[in-house]
Amino acid sequence: MKQSTDRKHYSQACEENRAPIEAVLRECFAAPGALLEIGSGTGQHAAYFAPVFKHLRWQPTDLAQNLPSIRAWCDEAAVPNLLEPRALDVGQNDWGMPQVDYVYSANTLHIMPWSAVEACFAGIGRVLRAGGLFGYYGPFNYAGRYTSESNARFDAWLKARDPDSGVRDFEAVDALAQTAGLQLQRDHTMPANNRLVCWRKTRWR
Repeated sequence: MKQSTDRKHYSQACEENRAPIEAVLRECFAAPGALLEIGSGTGQHAAYFAPVFKHLRWQPTDLAQNLPSIRAWCDEAAVPNLLEPRALDVGQNDWGMPQVDYVYSANTLHIMPWSAVEACFAGIGRVLRAGGLFGYYGPFNYAGRYTSESNARFDAWLKARDPDSGVRDFEAVDALAQTAGLQLQRDHTMPANNRLVCWRKTRWR
C-alpha cells in the first residue's frame, strides 16, 4: 500500500522487493551504460538502485502527475548518475527518448490496459540498442493459469478496480517481446510469487 507525505510517496512493496531485484540485476545489468526506467512510481527504486549501480546512467520516467514524488526521492539520493525524472506516456508513438543499453520496469504491465502493454513493447523495441537488455519484475500467469492463490486474488482485485488491467499471460507478453526484436534470456523466480524476466534485443524491428 502506498502512503504519501506531501510530494514524497512511499510503497512498502518497493522496500521489500528491492534487494531480491538487485541480486538479479547485478547479473543482467553488469556492463556500463544508459538505463531507462519505465513507470518509476514513487521513485524509490530509482533512488535505491542508482547509487548501487554507479556504472549506469539511470533515467526515471512516469506519467507527469507522478514526477513530483520521483523527483523528491531522487533529490534525496543526490547521486550524479541519477538523472532528472522525465514524463513518459508509453502510448505515445514518439517517446522522445535517446537509445539506451538497458530498460527496467517493475509492476507496470498488470496496471496498464493491454493496448498500453503492446505500445510499451513497441517503444522498448525502438529505444533499446541491439544487444541491450530489458528487465521486468512482476507477476505472470503461465499457460493461462495462476501461479498462486495470492496472484488469483490480486488479479480479481485488479479487474474489480479496472477491467482492462490484470495479471498478464507470460506467453502473450513474450510474443510482444519477440515482435519488438527481443529474445528471452532468463526467467527468474522471485519472492511473493513474482518473476524477473530478462529479454535481449537481438534484431531491429
